[in-house]
Amino acid sequence: MLEVEHLAVSYGPTRILEDVSFAVPEGQVVSLLGGNGSGKTTVLNALCGMVRPDGGSARIAGEDCTGRRPDEILRRGVAQVPQGREVFATMTVAENLEMGAYARRDRDGVRRDTERVLALFPRLREKARRRAGTLSGGEQQMLAVARAMMSGPRLLLMDEPSVGLAPAVLGDMVATIRALRAEGMTILLVEQNVGVAAAVADTAHVLRGGRIVHSGPAARLLGDEEVLRSYLG
Repeated sequence: MLEVEHLAVSYGPTRILEDVSFAVPEGQVVSLLGGNGSGKTTVLNALCGMVRPDGGSARIAGEDCTGRRPDEILRRGVAQVPQGREVFATMTVAENLEMGAYARRDRDGVRRDTERVLALFPRLREKARRRAGTLSGGEQQMLAVARAMMSGPRLLLMDEPSVGLAPAVLGDMVATIRALRAEGMTILLVEQNVGVAAAVADTAHVLRGGRIVHSGPAARLLGDEEVLRSYLG
């Protein structure tokens, strides 16, 4: 589904990513892990068109999408769940979902997907007329995922969905990612929470200083004490 080769990104004179290569096979969950400043979010921003790479390429379903605008990337089936949720606080839950589908013209498909996400997140159905800013942190995270799903993506980019969630709600998020994977969704998951990544990912890559320093099956890699101590704290 996604093939990233030799990706390099700079902000001004500062190089953030250097020669990053990995793949996300269709129907799998792949996790990028690393501490603050390792380059995880920059990878996602480059993939969804928010920043322009200095070099390398990103192919989505075989098509080179390197450097395309965000709206072009969205129309090719890539949606991002941003770090910090970033819901439209003054809009209702229902209006946030409508915004997620703004680029679509298949009204019947939008209605089906609305029912699908409300079935996945029944609390959002209960609060459909509530302003998003009045929801709890966990509910806002659910809404951010549901809004992204409303674009009808083939590839979902998730930027630290566990941040700020209470332990009980964290379990709900793990269950949600597993449910999406069971439906066949392809997911690139950026995380600092090793437990979440180990619970849902097929493969994990560890970023440090803008480079991938370890890769492997998630369960094995994240069970390696040396990797955890040396690169993930």
